[in-house]
Amino acid sequence: MTQRHAVITQEMVEDVRRRIGVEHHPTALFNTQATRDAIRHFCDGIGDANPLFRDPAYARKSRYGGIVAPPCFLGSVYWVTGRVGFPGIHAWNAGSDWEFCLPVREGDTLSCSTRLVDVQEKRSRAAGRSFIEYVEGVYRNQTGEMVGKCLGWSVRVERGAAGERGRYRDVQPASHASEELEAVYRAYDQEEIRGATPRYWEDVKEGEELPPVVKGPLSLRDIYAWLIGAGSPYIRAHRFALEYQRQHPAVGMVDSTTGAVDVPELVHMERSRAQEVGLPGPYDYGPQRVSWLGHLMTNWTGDDGFLRRIRVELRRFNFVGDTTWCRGRVKGKRVDKGEHLVDMEIWAENQRREVTAVGLAVVALPLRGS
Repeated sequence: MTQRHAVITQEMVEDVRRRIGVEHHPTALFNTQATRDAIRHFCDGIGDANPLFRDPAYARKSRYGGIVAPPCFLGSVYWVTGRVGFPGIHAWNAGSDWEFCLPVREGDTLSCSTRLVDVQEKRSRAAGRSFIEYVEGVYRNQTGEMVGKCLGWSVRVERGAAGERGRYRDVQPASHASEELEAVYRAYDQEEIRGATPRYWEDVKEGEELPPVVKGPLSLRDIYAWLIGAGSPYIRAHRFALEYQRQHPAVGMVDSTTGAVDVPELVHMERSRAQEVGLPGPYDYGPQRVSWLGHLMTNWTGDDGFLRRIRVELRRFNFVGDTTWCRGRVKGKRVDKGEHLVDMEIWAENQRREVTAVGLAVVALPLRGS
């Protein structure tokens, strides 16, 4: 068990670049089948109450004839976050670009193949020497049909560099007055799920605002619930944790305060671990926030629409205590290959009015009378 490396070596860079274009068929991260329970646990982990994903009696009356999974459920099969090589170098997921081809239905068996498509060096005053890795994942069902694909990217940063320059040095833990919390609770109560009422393409107006979806104030409870639904590449128990550590010794991260060795994923759960990588406290997972924005889109689209694409760039960390408001706006409408599409701009902002994620979404909607 070793301390995490502080320096990116040229040997690491060359090793990663040799892997560009090589296809892998990794063992599933977590879910291999879209069971009713697996779908429900994923929805519980992101706070999605949509009955199309949870209620078999309701879903039988939909055009699908049964329960389907929310689009970002594919991430629970395998996280395509752009992490290849660079042993011991901390990684921050920086974004995902999802394209969805077919619905994932209850009972589907799912797999993922991945390949590194690019690695780019990036220098900045905030993080010193760093690299961005881009990995593409293709998801297929039991009949070999492609149900979706994802381009994910992560920043690999020399340990401590971000903390030395202190981008987040002045960030204080969030504190919410009672009236602020009441506003959050009202937003939960007023959340709009379009559901079985069709949203027709003709009725959508450019500039139209989407009803927001709120998440938070973020707690460790929310993070644990996300892991129960979406899984984790590192969180393993007892002998399985030891076996993984022996297979991947550079994963071990020593807590300088306690001397304990564990996985770097604890930066999402423990203040001391987060501070080891230069951040003031634990923070959410990148795929978790992307899935929140996916929740925003399926709420608005309704049962008869289909989310074709969602691309999210993660701009700032979302720390425990922060409240995230997921928002969107109609950018335009178009017809492509017979589909009637709506283009959206989407974003997430915290209680400080800082934008923590930006992106786009594309949805296919039905025509009135079709």
